[in-house]
Amino acid sequence: MTNTFFKFLKTAFPYIILLISLFYSYNFQPKPTPNPGAMDPDTELQYEFPGSFRYYKSGRVERLDGTEVVPTGTDPTTGVISKDITINQSTGLSVRLYFPSGINSDKKVPIILFIHGGAFIIHTAGSPAYHRYCNLLSSNAKSVVVSVSYRLAPENRIPVAYDDTWESLKWVVLNCRSGSEPWLAKHGDLNRIFLAGDSAGANIAHNIAVRFAEEGIDGCPKLKGVLLLNPYFWGKDPIGNEKTDPGLQPWMEETWSFISGGKYDMNHKFVHPMGSPEVFNKLGCERVMVTVAELDLFVERGKAYAEALKKSGWDGKVVLYETPGENHVYFLTKFDEEKAVKEMEAMVAFINRD
Repeated sequence: MTNTFFKFLKTAFPYIILLISLFYSYNFQPKPTPNPGAMDPDTELQYEFPGSFRYYKSGRVERLDGTEVVPTGTDPTTGVISKDITINQSTGLSVRLYFPSGINSDKKVPIILFIHGGAFIIHTAGSPAYHRYCNLLSSNAKSVVVSVSYRLAPENRIPVAYDDTWESLKWVVLNCRSGSEPWLAKHGDLNRIFLAGDSAGANIAHNIAVRFAEEGIDGCPKLKGVLLLNPYFWGKDPIGNEKTDPGLQPWMEETWSFISGGKYDMNHKFVHPMGSPEVFNKLGCERVMVTVAELDLFVERGKAYAEALKKSGWDGKVVLYETPGENHVYFLTKFDEEKAVKEMEAMVAFINRD
């Protein structure tokens, strides 16, 4: 027994020494001293939209709002039917369609290409507030609504949102003419296509109307109208009765720079069309409706846009609709209150007036 143990020990001894050496080598190596001043780029903020969005120096995106998606189907309140369609498999661009109840099989109805807001960084067509709003819009206006889920910044910075919406508009026109989407092919009226959007979506709607005039789309000679709901426009200098809070302008410029990747300054025509009045002569539509809310940060910009459009020599009709005592896009949350109902009625009259 003793001889066997010593033979084993003699054979294993080199390996024991190696293990002891490795143990001491590992445990007594000098360790790097943590730098208490160094911050983790995955937790260090680079940009924040309070309560809605955070962007970290590592490139990590955290969306605190606008991520919930509600399913399609038949809305129990309005009877409107909705469905999702991916129109570009490579980019994932999709739209959510809404079809109102009570439409005869051969009846042609207006088409509203709706573009949601959210500062270009949050929300989709499936967000609860926008899904509800498009159900109401389709029901009240007796229109096919096509709500665009454009790609968001910062993963896809401006002008991607414009390009996605432009592609969606071309898809709508194609399907009205000869496509496979039955709601558009059977019921879509090519002569009554409207663009509509709130906040950032209104910004996109304006820029798409300009692009339509510049490039055109085969089979669609003109857009019927554009509805800009509490539009997101700004500029380097305050106008009208705008607040002169010293912290506001830098934050607005930081936000625009963030969503555009620093490509366009605060006076660029994308965000400050009033500084480029030539764009108003390029609106490819017959009429424009601008809605503003008294307490909205952007109220002066919406009024200035409507006034500049009227004075530009553009030959279309401009309607400015003002709501007292309300804040930015109030109609999304107060959709069933009197002021929101009246604004919806004004929009429906604008869409269906001829």
